[in-house]
Amino acid sequence: MSTQLFNEGATQERAENARLSNIIGAIAVGDLVKSTLGPKGMDKILQSSSARGDDGLIVTNDGATILKSIPLDNAAAKVLVNISKVQDDEVGDGTTSVCVLAAEILRQAEQLLDQRIHPQTIIDGFRLATASARAALEESAISHKDDEKLWREDLLSIARTTLSSKVLASDKDKFAEICVDAVLRLKGSTNLDRIQIIKKTGGKVADSFLSDGFILNKKIGVNQPRSVKGARILVANTPMDTDKVKVFGAKIKVSDTAQLAELERAEREKMRAKVQKIAALGINVFVNRQLIYNWPEQLFADAGIMAIEHADFDGIERLALVTGGEIASSFDSPELIKLGTCEGVEEVIIGEDRMVKFGGVSAGEACTIVLRGGTNQMLDEAERSIHDAIAVLSQTVVEPRIVYGGGCSEMLMSKAADEASKLVAGKKSIAMEAFARALRQMPTILADNAGLDSSDLVAKLRAAHYDGKSTFGLDLIQGDIVDVAGKVTESFKLKRQVLLSASEAAEMILRVDDIIRCAPRQRRN
Repeated sequence: MSTQLFNEGATQERAENARLSNIIGAIAVGDLVKSTLGPKGMDKILQSSSARGDDGLIVTNDGATILKSIPLDNAAAKVLVNISKVQDDEVGDGTTSVCVLAAEILRQAEQLLDQRIHPQTIIDGFRLATASARAALEESAISHKDDEKLWREDLLSIARTTLSSKVLASDKDKFAEICVDAVLRLKGSTNLDRIQIIKKTGGKVADSFLSDGFILNKKIGVNQPRSVKGARILVANTPMDTDKVKVFGAKIKVSDTAQLAELERAEREKMRAKVQKIAALGINVFVNRQLIYNWPEQLFADAGIMAIEHADFDGIERLALVTGGEIASSFDSPELIKLGTCEGVEEVIIGEDRMVKFGGVSAGEACTIVLRGGTNQMLDEAERSIHDAIAVLSQTVVEPRIVYGGGCSEMLMSKAADEASKLVAGKKSIAMEAFARALRQMPTILADNAGLDSSDLVAKLRAAHYDGKSTFGLDLIQGDIVDVAGKVTESFKLKRQVLLSASEAAEMILRVDDIIRCAPRQRRN
């Protein structure tokens, strides 16, 4: 006699089937993004079926952007998407590496499961291998924060390494300088809101530049000052249209045009009183979230106040932050209003557009990166690349240790896990060797993506590391192994996060022995 446990339509996968389903799903996600890894990685086009024109088109090789844009049904695949998002939030870069490493660990685990090794034994071996790999990574990490010149060179090298796999690779030296200058202005803060990125189509990518201060992509009102020194700024979110009776469904009936003129005059006087309240605060720059109609705009011009309308909400929040002001909505209590200040406000022309630049803001660390490019897709990908670079650099300022890239760190950790496995008895040592093989797959994939002979190069690199050359890595331009010290530098925090996140995700997926899917909701009618 069989008993039905679940609702009709619910499904259950158990034991080997569940594990196999999870591992295949995770490996498929890793295979999807691994061709984007490294300086010779390829891009993906993501096209929406619902959006029209450029809105539904993304061209990128950023792992987190690819994975969060595609719908997935497999549970283990969603775990890999989540670790990619966490990597993006935590460090900013390494989103592809963490997915690929987790997938390679699970690929090795699948072979161990075929040998009838219990998942818990595999997990124990992976934990021991992760601990020895992490210890080796920490031992190899160095910091030059005490030497200002070497420290800046380290940051530039990290930025170049991050940008070398992005769309900005051809101008990576210029953009590395821009990113390092922007991050060093933050003086140790990891709040990236003070670095604004403006995208303007036209020109070429090399025309991009870093500007000190804050640039607002808006225009100054008619007949108002185009430049203000010693600016006192009121940032507001208030209606500056002609004050209508704002009651839904309200109607006013007039019997002749004189009454209509009197009503209009009352509205204008009400707006004049509001503008006088604002002017009485002693400001000379007024930035509003909402529209400013012609009459209040004329009143501001008469008062010699520069007025900027319809600033987007992100813009006024960031402007309030960098100028030291607060967003105001009412002006009846002047003592509660906090004004922003800066040395000067002026109109500047970028490309063919007029914008407003706030120079010498009270938060001196604020700056704006202006990106130029031929297409919207190019600018979007350039913005993602710059965001990754400044995020990694800001984290490196906090955790100043660095390690070497080009497969050097992975081979170092692989060697440590391999050697540690020789001291462990039982089947755990087999799992540790498998973990070491998974780590060696990272330089293999880098070489494959560059169209090189990965078997030969990785064998040479492994021999070099066992020969004591612990700073050797892959040179994917020349197609050989070289000493990468000072050439290919990566953040220690990034590498550590990739290792820990990937091993934890693989461990979580290996623990699963049952997948229960609830019945789909029945549609009525």
